[in-house]
Amino acid sequence: MSKVCLAIVVASALCGCSSKELYAAGQGWQRQECNKVVDNQERSRCMAGATRSYEEYKREADGSKSK
Repeated sequence: MSKVCLAIVVASALCGCSSKELYAAGQGWQRQECNKVVDNQERSRCMAGATRSYEEYKREADGSKSK
């Protein structure tokens, strides 16, 4: 997954994408990966993380930085 994230970061830097657009692209990729999971419970857990809004992600990320 880290190679894909790195590729997305590099591509976004080249095209001037915002961090919100970058996050959305990563979420789309993660949802595709979740759909490959055979076990229904695991797929549901995966999708729960893949459908978190950018605002939720940002709040969580900002909260962990202040600790």
